[in-house]
Amino acid sequence: MGQAARDHDIDWKQLLLERQNDSWNRIREIGVGQRHHLSDGATYVLADAIRWVNELPPESIHAVVTDPPYGLIEYEDKHHDKLKSGSGGVWRIPPSFDGAKRSPLPRFTVLSQDEIAELYSFFNALAYGLKQALVPGGHIFVASNPLLSSWTFHAFTQAGLEKRGEVIRLVQTLRGGDRPKGAEQEFFDVSVMARSCWEPWGIFRKPFNGTVAENLRRYGTGGLRRISDTEPFKDVIQCSPTRKTEKEIAPHPSLKPQRFLRQLVRASLPLGIGIVYDPFAGSGSTLAAAEAVGYRAIGTDRDGEYFELAKQAFEPLSKMVVKEK
Repeated sequence: MGQAARDHDIDWKQLLLERQNDSWNRIREIGVGQRHHLSDGATYVLADAIRWVNELPPESIHAVVTDPPYGLIEYEDKHHDKLKSGSGGVWRIPPSFDGAKRSPLPRFTVLSQDEIAELYSFFNALAYGLKQALVPGGHIFVASNPLLSSWTFHAFTQAGLEKRGEVIRLVQTLRGGDRPKGAEQEFFDVSVMARSCWEPWGIFRKPFNGTVAENLRRYGTGGLRRISDTEPFKDVIQCSPTRKTEKEIAPHPSLKPQRFLRQLVRASLPLGIGIVYDPFAGSGSTLAAAEAVGYRAIGTDRDGEYFELAKQAFEPLSKMVVKEK
């Protein structure tokens, strides 16, 4: 490589870093909601995601990694309060099974057509806001489940985002495949539904003009960060349920393991330059994953208890040692 080419390489990377720093200094102070700077590279804002994202300057964030409320109603106050009190509501509070205590799980099969339409409208509004806030070529990783992913993912494409595939998290749980309730002995050889052994994460990208190489130089986005020089990022990740030690640090009902989140977060910024946003930050696990891989990240959530939980959970989660494979 000649000196002119090396100087050009330094120039565009330096410009990307300067833009990143400028955006970071602005967006971590946006909005009137209470905020906590978890570290120099991570900020948590107590705010509604759709309202806050619409306050962002256009083209100010570079990637989104989020695990939203899949069906919305499970985090309505009346159902969420029942979950916290242990009385259930839409949340299924299952008994122990073979000596293992099972975590609560929302019963998404009970959603009405009106609730499904509301879910679609919610994610469509979120997607429009994210599209405006993302730089061209910015990627979104959004979690769902096999029952609702078609609605959620369609809402994102209708907002004008490109569907770029899905990451399939292979995870074996104790949930699903149960016999008919109250007639388990009579119908011992019947499963009510297929036992879920996977979790879909939709991958979306904001459209851009020109080539990927041009977009990388201008915005630092457009592709995904490789695992190594010889191994690309892959769309199937085997990852066991969240470990007990992580749940003790961050007792959130839908906590995802650091081993998995760090892989998604790392892949979301192809050059390792930019700002990652989590609209539904919960206990701060995505922010902790970004901290662990050396990225800047900002998160929002409207639940005050989770906001307080993240203050305590962020540092131990970000410093947790996890296996790469």
